[in-house]
Amino acid sequence: MTGGNYSSSETFSDAEQRMLGPFFSNMDKSIFVLTNLPEVIKGTLFSRYSRTDKSVRKILLDEFMANKDIFEQKEGGTTAGAASFILNQEKAEQFYERVLVGYGDDSVAELAGVHVACESVSSLAADQLTDSRIGISPLEKSARYVLFDKKVNGKYLWYREPKIMESKFEPMYTELMDRIFDQYVEWMPRVNAHVKAVTPKDPTATDRAYETACRAQACDILKNMLTAGRLTNIGLFGNGRSFEYLLTKLYSSNLTEAQNIASELHAELRKALPSFVKRAQLSEYITGTRAEMQAFAGTIGASPAQQEEQPYLKLMDFEPDGEEKVLAAMLYPYSSKPLAQLRAEIRAMPQEKRRELAKAYLSKRRNRRDKAGRALENLFYTFEMCANYGIFRDIHRHRVLSTERQALTANLGYDLPVELADIGLDKEYKTLMEDCKRAYKAIAAEMPVEAQYVVPRSFHLRWYIKMNLREIHHLTELRSQRQGHPDYRKLAQNMKRLVAEQHPTLTEYMQVDMNDYALARIESEKRIDEKMAKLNAKMQQEQDKK
Repeated sequence: MTGGNYSSSETFSDAEQRMLGPFFSNMDKSIFVLTNLPEVIKGTLFSRYSRTDKSVRKILLDEFMANKDIFEQKEGGTTAGAASFILNQEKAEQFYERVLVGYGDDSVAELAGVHVACESVSSLAADQLTDSRIGISPLEKSARYVLFDKKVNGKYLWYREPKIMESKFEPMYTELMDRIFDQYVEWMPRVNAHVKAVTPKDPTATDRAYETACRAQACDILKNMLTAGRLTNIGLFGNGRSFEYLLTKLYSSNLTEAQNIASELHAELRKALPSFVKRAQLSEYITGTRAEMQAFAGTIGASPAQQEEQPYLKLMDFEPDGEEKVLAAMLYPYSSKPLAQLRAEIRAMPQEKRRELAKAYLSKRRNRRDKAGRALENLFYTFEMCANYGIFRDIHRHRVLSTERQALTANLGYDLPVELADIGLDKEYKTLMEDCKRAYKAIAAEMPVEAQYVVPRSFHLRWYIKMNLREIHHLTELRSQRQGHPDYRKLAQNMKRLVAEQHPTLTEYMQVDMNDYALARIESEKRIDEKMAKLNAKMQQEQDKK
């Protein structure tokens, strides 16, 4: 479907079009994409937007390409003509610096972004790399689809924390981490065979779909036996301002690995976004506040020794008048009345009519990709939970929520996958977890921060999250899907139950899957097969036409 008339009113000579053409997705429309330009140029072009009546094309032509210090024209050119102008990166940076000084606005640093790979970092450090909620999009290697059975130079991929490796704990740490990986590798075929034995192949599924679904389920069962020290890969895409703050937080971390990552990451970002990350450094505000708060916590009585706890989810607080606020917000954009008057009318409205209003606003959603409206952002809930560290890592990636966690320990107990009891591996698993607990306590007596590396994902962690009802819709609908891990599916289902107890009118149309499934991934894998078959058929038709 073609939209309205967005033809560009600008005219350029043939020579100017040849110069500009490689850097824009079109030259005749007023909506276009910037191409073949480094981030510093794109950021500066957009930052100039607000201080001139020129178009982006005109800014590039007049202020960059006419500046021989920044763009040097070269005869001949190369790919698509884009390299017929050679960029002087240093001069471009200096030009950007002048623009930045003139604007004095940090938001300018949001106008350029970069993709960064952080490989062979621990899960513990990955938590800090992915902790930013705005401006950075992370993606991590999945423990569900990737086996952690590889060795590099004869060594399993776990983090060899320098302080531990140089201490008296090194032999215990090394032996235990290797033993965990040995058990993981040894048990994976047995667990995979068990999954197949209890979930026979669906005749409608291909061999590929069945094998993939079974392996994913086996990985789900065993992935939480791996520790916070197992190595992973993180891909990040973000803008300059977000990376600057991420670097500041990493430099200020109490985790030495995070500080080292900050140094390496900063060096690489200087190559792509030097002006954007120039101010990143250790923050005395962050480190000082942490020290003050730790000291203050010690003044309100000694913390009791942590006892093992069963996993729980508690709704700590909510807004009793939240339904009134949300229903009024639903009406607000379609009304000419003040918000106070709408709330008063909702307050007097019969419950049945309230349900009709909620239905009109929410019932047309076809699936979770039809986002519930912003009215639901007027109602907040706070949950505290104690659950395994693996669940935390899955919930942590959600952006539109506030979350804080306590330190990872081996003191609150751990989860035993029921499948391991069925296979007869439960005693060995318990022995392994108890050995991890003893190693943690021994190391934590001298190095409490570093001791976290030896704690498996199956151990319990306490954290809280505060989020609005719109995000609860998103989180519970996404994390309750059939293909999700059973642990966080149960968490999403219970979260929906707790919210529904307080505000049933607002949760009636939440599309949360409350069922349990034997082979979680099989339907998703079948859909992948169907899509691949259609794609292959289409490609074959196109080939036949040639």
